[in-house]
Amino acid sequence: MKIVVLGGGVSTERAVSLVTATSVCRALRERGHRAVFVDLYFGLEDYEGPLEKAFDEPDGLCGAANIGHSAPDLEAVKASRRWKSPSRIGKGVLEICQMADCVFLGLHGADGEDGKIQAALDLLGVPYTGSDHLSSAMAMDKSVTKRIMDANGIRTPRWQDLHFTAAEIPRLSETLPVPCAVKIVNGGSSIGVALPDTREELAQALEELLPYGDHAVVEEKIAGRELTVPVLDGRCLCPIEIVPPEGNSFDYVAKYQSGSEGARELCPAPITEAERELLGEAALKLHRALGLCVYSRSDFILDSEGRAWCLEVNTLPGMTPASLIPKAAAEAGIGYGELCEQIVRLSIAERSKNH
Repeated sequence: MKIVVLGGGVSTERAVSLVTATSVCRALRERGHRAVFVDLYFGLEDYEGPLEKAFDEPDGLCGAANIGHSAPDLEAVKASRRWKSPSRIGKGVLEICQMADCVFLGLHGADGEDGKIQAALDLLGVPYTGSDHLSSAMAMDKSVTKRIMDANGIRTPRWQDLHFTAAEIPRLSETLPVPCAVKIVNGGSSIGVALPDTREELAQALEELLPYGDHAVVEEKIAGRELTVPVLDGRCLCPIEIVPPEGNSFDYVAKYQSGSEGARELCPAPITEAERELLGEAALKLHRALGLCVYSRSDFILDSEGRAWCLEVNTLPGMTPASLIPKAAAEAGIGYGELCEQIVRLSIAERSKNH
C-alpha cells in the first residue's frame, strides 16, 4: 500500500510525534509498504521530485528524530519554515495524502489529536488511522471527556471547569482546593499539567500554565498507583504500571528520558485479576462512550482501596517502539511492525463503513 505517515506539526508534542512517525514509517516499509514520512507543518518544501515518486524515496524521507529534555520552541519552528503561509498544513501535504491508500496519523496534540486533520481528510475522502474527527475532538478536550465519564458512571476524580485570567490568579489560589491537579483542557505529554500541594504552588502553577491556554480543569488529587490501559480492536491489552522517578511526578522528562531521569514501566502491571478486569471495563466503557475506534489508551490512578479513577484518554498515543501500546501489544504476541500494519488495516475497514 501507499501510506503517508504524518508527524511533526506545531504542537507542544512535536518532538514525540516526529519519533512516532519516523518509527512507524520505517516499520511499514520493512513490511513491504510504500510508506513516506511527511511533516504536517513543513510538508514537502525540501522535496523537489514528482509527488508520486516520494513513496519510493530511500528511507521514506525519514530523518533523524529524538526527544529532548523540554518541549520544542514552537516560535522557532514556525520561523524556520520557508513557505510563509498562515496555513498549519505544509506545502504539498494534502496533495500527497490524496495519492495514498491510507494516512497513518503519527501526530500528537493540537492539529493531530483534536480532530482537525481528521476532518480535512474526511472531506477529501482519504482514509486515515484511528478515531474520527468528532470522537477525537471530544477526547482531546479534558472538560468534555470528564462530562462523558460522569454521564456514563466512569469513576473520575471530583473536578471543575476553570476559565481564568492572570488577574484572577491571586483569588483562585486562595479559593481552589489543594492539593489538586490542574490541567489545560487540550494539553498532552504531561505539558500544561501541574500538581500543586500548597496555595503558593497553586499560584505558581496557574501562572506557568496560562501561556498554554486559559481553559483548564481542576481535579482532586488522588493518591495511588499510575496505570494505563491500551485498547486495540475492541479489546483491552494488558495494563501497564508507570512508576515515576523517586520524588517526581510523571512529567515530560520522566515520560521520555531513560535511566535515572525516566519512569519505570511495568508491563504487565503487577495487579490482581480483579483489578485488571476493573481497569479494562472502565477503559472499554470510555472508549465506546466517546465513539472511539481502532485503538486508544486510558490513564488511571488505582488507589489503596482498589478503586480505579480514570483521568483521561489518548486517541493517538505514542507509537515509538518503546511506547506503551507497543509494549502491551508485544505481551500479546504482536510485534511492532505487525501492530502498525494492523492499525492501518483496521482503520481502512473502519473508514469504509462511513462511505
